[in-house]
Amino acid sequence: MFDPNAVAPSPADFIKDVTEANFMEEVVQKSMEVPVIVDFWAPWCGPCKTLGPQLEAEVTKAKGRVVMAKVNVDENQMIASQLRVQSVPTVFAFFQGQPVDAFQGALPPSQLKQFVDKLVALGGDDGGLGAALEAAEAMLEEGAAEDAAETFAAILGEEPENAAAWGGLIRARVAAGDTAAAEEALTQVPAAIASSAPVEAASAQLRLAAQAASAGPLDELRARIEANPDDQQARFDYATALHAGGQIEEAVDQLLESFRRDREWNDGAAKAQLFTIFDAMKPTDPIAQKGRRRLSSMIFV
Repeated sequence: MFDPNAVAPSPADFIKDVTEANFMEEVVQKSMEVPVIVDFWAPWCGPCKTLGPQLEAEVTKAKGRVVMAKVNVDENQMIASQLRVQSVPTVFAFFQGQPVDAFQGALPPSQLKQFVDKLVALGGDDGGLGAALEAAEAMLEEGAAEDAAETFAAILGEEPENAAAWGGLIRARVAAGDTAAAEEALTQVPAAIASSAPVEAASAQLRLAAQAASAGPLDELRARIEANPDDQQARFDYATALHAGGQIEEAVDQLLESFRRDREWNDGAAKAQLFTIFDAMKPTDPIAQKGRRRLSSMIFV
């Protein structure tokens, strides 16, 4: 319940300067309670002066669901050496006492937000919202799309900018076959989280569902490809139909073959479709991971 007399937390509660003396306490031990972002910076580093404040702003928005430790490498060389920090800025994410993510150099604001959003989701929410999200996801996996949608909507009633709940609501509407409701939900997502990873993934699923509605017959499309392997449109349509039928790995294979034959066809449509499919899947999905590796190997040949 909201307490009007409570003292609002300040950014200083979430963002601290950390040294070798308190690194174990403020990073490793603290990460057992909440994800900790560690920003390795230096006073002479130009990109650090941009990245640091941007990260601080995103951490402040998270309202304690993730915290930030700032480490000056000039004054704390032992820590930097132990974590093999070779350049600044370098950012690590710790959770449950271990590094779970990292990046080097400056990132655009949208990617910084995604980085923080992933950690917030990893750590869960206060007030039972994390448990509610898990329950809604379980409902969705079990096929209870309407129940899942109601739960996601209830979470949004408590936290209107919960990116995971918005993404879940859109996916639940797609799973229920109500793409119109999914599209309406997508238009209602607050601008501050419109580019977050959960919303982007749900948007990708919605685009794929719309394509599935007009997918052609598999046998006819397969015959067209067998008659003319260079028929790129037939191969693209065949991949769309495969995906609509749940044959995701086969769809990825066809799009990779299309990219191999002519990567510039239809303004790079095969590559764009592959990214849509990958974005709609969990990052840990083996099909997505394998597909991304194969696509990368083709791109950099």
